[in-house]
Amino acid sequence: MPMRIPRLRLAFSLFWRTFVLLVVLLGVGVFAWMQTFRMLEIEPSAVRAAHQIASLVNLTRVALSDPDAIHRLALIKSVSADESMKLAPREPGDLWKPYETDRTTRAIAAELREHLGAGTLVARELNGTVGLWVGFEIGDDPYWLQTDPARMGKIANSTLLIWVGIALLVTLLGALAVTRAINKPLRDLSFSAGRIRDGEFDSRLDETTLTSEIRQVNMGFNRMARELAKLEDDRAVMLAGISHDLRTPLARLRLEAEMSVHDEEALNNMALDIDQLDAIIDKFMDYARPGDVRLSTVALAGVIDRETAAFRDATRIQIRSRVTPESMVFADDIELGRVLQNLFENARRYGRSEADDVAHVDVTCAPDGPWLKLSVRDHGCGVDPEKLTQLTTPFFRGDTARTSATGAGLGLAIVEKAMQRMGGTLELSLASDGGLVAQIRLKRAT
Repeated sequence: MPMRIPRLRLAFSLFWRTFVLLVVLLGVGVFAWMQTFRMLEIEPSAVRAAHQIASLVNLTRVALSDPDAIHRLALIKSVSADESMKLAPREPGDLWKPYETDRTTRAIAAELREHLGAGTLVARELNGTVGLWVGFEIGDDPYWLQTDPARMGKIANSTLLIWVGIALLVTLLGALAVTRAINKPLRDLSFSAGRIRDGEFDSRLDETTLTSEIRQVNMGFNRMARELAKLEDDRAVMLAGISHDLRTPLARLRLEAEMSVHDEEALNNMALDIDQLDAIIDKFMDYARPGDVRLSTVALAGVIDRETAAFRDATRIQIRSRVTPESMVFADDIELGRVLQNLFENARRYGRSEADDVAHVDVTCAPDGPWLKLSVRDHGCGVDPEKLTQLTTPFFRGDTARTSATGAGLGLAIVEKAMQRMGGTLELSLASDGGLVAQIRLKRAT
């Protein structure tokens, strides 16, 4: 089966696509105007000039047909002294080039031959001298006549080029202005949508614009922004209430269990269940947390050491960091700590080695252009490659048998969301010798 080669498609922004289309449209319009002007003005003017030149040649024939050779020579010198016309005998060794080069010059040559005879020669250059040369005969004597309309034609052509250049320049400027006017509402909409995405629900668009379609879109967008702002406020109030309403009975339950249950094992199991519920509430709160972050220069090694200190149990997890103190990134210190905490907790739960049942975690970093790439790698059995892209889906558990419902399934989803808020990325991959590798990228701070 032959291999298909994908076709490359050029991607234009809306601004440049509109600009190019307008330039092409107006350029075609200018070209059509030039052709129309050529048909209606230039070619008829050229034909009229050909008539005048033919009349001048006929007058010259009449003037030179009667005098004898001496008087004819004097008359030729007198005519040649005039700037507007040059008359010279035609020699057998004359070198000349045909005048016909385009539609207009062919029309002029045809008109001259029609009025002066089929044997008339029309040249654009004679012996290196450029001009409109007409070759005709008076009796048996051949002559060349150079006339002034050639110079007039040059002036007309240069003037036409100047005006065409001005028209093209005005076309480009007009296309630029029209494109900017068309693109501005969409650019404003894109900017406001980006602010909404970042959690700034106070973004509003102009509802007084004259264009009715854009006005309707702006009004609909503003209504959506107001509804989203209201939903965000309701969500914050609801989360605060849920957190308070759930943690209060949990605290009472712990107190009552400690006072009423005398079996140490049962008491420990109840305490673990309560801690698990409290941790799940924390996960829900982290995932639903508003997207406000304060980016600043953060020492990566310090945040790693701080979060590593919370995982002291060497029988369950051992974290080795090779991040140097010089590694600095732009991030939110609290948010970055929450990211590392979730990555370490995920490794502690699911990245234990089969040899000693301990999660060995390696933390390294390396520059990646303007970014700094931090890798958190465990040495567990990893996950099914087909489920790798689903690990950041909220409430998804890659191995329900191993999780035993001890987590909320939000750890990596929280990490991904936090990285998006800080302008970074999260990438998950499988190590070649086993284990899961989580790579986060953040802007480097110089």
